[in-house]
Amino acid sequence: MSTQTSYFQDAIETVEKLPVDDQTLLIEIIRQRLLEQRRSEIEQNAQDTIRSVREGRARFGSVEDLRGDLSGER
Repeated sequence: MSTQTSYFQDAIETVEKLPVDDQTLLIEIIRQRLLEQRRSEIEQNAQDTIRSVREGRARFGSVEDLRGDLSGER
């Protein structure tokens, strides 16, 4: 068993020792933190996109333009 798997299994066993109400609360806390992380990622992606547009590095076009770029036809 890898060290990472061992840590993960230890965490699960620790959580299982908690009362059910605490387990439920922990799940909600983790869910909220994951949502916040995802929001931060989305915000960073949006800022990167805006920066690319302002710097003239963004390209615009249709789906067909994208297909052409990806296939090397343009």
